[in-house]
Amino acid sequence: MTPSHDEVHAAACENCRTPLQGGFCHVCGQNAHNPLRSFGHAVEEVFESFWHLDGRIFRTLRTLLSPGTLANAYLAGHRAPFVAPLRLFVILSVLTFFVAKLTLHIGEVSLPPPPPTADGKTNLVAAQEESGIDFSKQTTVEGVLRQRDETLDGLVSARAGMPRGLGFMRERVEPNIYATQRLARQRITQLQPDHPSLALPDRYPEGSSLPEMPMRTLITVGDKPFDAETNPVRVGWLPDFANRWFNRKLARAEENVPRVAQDPNYFVTRLIGSVPSALFVLVPVFALLLKLAYIGTGRVYLEHLVVALYSHAYLCLCVLALCLTQAFGSLVTADSYWWKIPYWTVLAAILVWMPIYLLKMQQRVYRQHRIVTLLKFSVLGALYFMMLVMALIFLTLTTWVNV
Repeated sequence: MTPSHDEVHAAACENCRTPLQGGFCHVCGQNAHNPLRSFGHAVEEVFESFWHLDGRIFRTLRTLLSPGTLANAYLAGHRAPFVAPLRLFVILSVLTFFVAKLTLHIGEVSLPPPPPTADGKTNLVAAQEESGIDFSKQTTVEGVLRQRDETLDGLVSARAGMPRGLGFMRERVEPNIYATQRLARQRITQLQPDHPSLALPDRYPEGSSLPEMPMRTLITVGDKPFDAETNPVRVGWLPDFANRWFNRKLARAEENVPRVAQDPNYFVTRLIGSVPSALFVLVPVFALLLKLAYIGTGRVYLEHLVVALYSHAYLCLCVLALCLTQAFGSLVTADSYWWKIPYWTVLAAILVWMPIYLLKMQQRVYRQHRIVTLLKFSVLGALYFMMLVMALIFLTLTTWVNV
């Protein structure tokens, strides 16, 4: 049963009991709609605080596409027709990096193809069907056996001595060991089919356990393997608790090397998920840079913050477009040469237009000479790019030790 108009709209404000004269209380501002009396209003209230389903979001996005128009309108006092800059930035950043998690994939990290092997040269990471040694130039069985044994000793020792953080590399050495034995046996068969060594089993039969030795770590401290407890890294000016925390994180980062190598997408999605938090720090810093660059304009810091928020909102919109284009391109350009031309054209156009948009935005908002604006834009861009790189490095490191 649908509630009547009177049931949904109370005669007095339920918060302060002031008689209502419209859809909102003129004293406390509370909405006259009672979401508990109407399912439609309940759903609207859930989305309204985040998305504002009243058409303003679409009007705001349309105006945002014109450099500086939205910022000038908001700064001139035309705030009612548009979504507030902070809310717009939050909406676009959350949406953009949610889509980025779904569309950006690295796939399995693959090692480069092994180069051609020469006689006596061991290729530790040869593919399974290849050998790390070439026996074709050996003309005697004794030469084959000597070269085989030397190669196996080197391979097994190298495998067992690899740092534990590079454990995934050990798995690439194992096929090389088996292939070396197999090709040595084939060469002996060619040279002397009845040689007694052919009746003996391989030193390392396929499927059996290979010799293990204590594995080294990626980090050494005082020529000894790093260990967070027995041989930690010590920074003299840090207190003990900070050194303990640092060594725990360092050990965790070392342990995560094979995990990230085997499943890089998990690391990438975690990294992308942390980017919005970094942007919330960078946006106020960028606003401060704008304040310093345009200190003679008479604008207060919060006005520069509005420009910074709209600038980053547009950048999020561009990143969203890049993600969607990349996702669409991965579906249609795999085996189509002609589809790649518009695909790369769109990507290039977005990337080229991004700095042009920001330059035109600063020109239209601050209204200074084009040369002056270009110089300030170049300096601001260089400084902000360095901060962005530092933030990405910090995010990469923190994500690495926490995956």
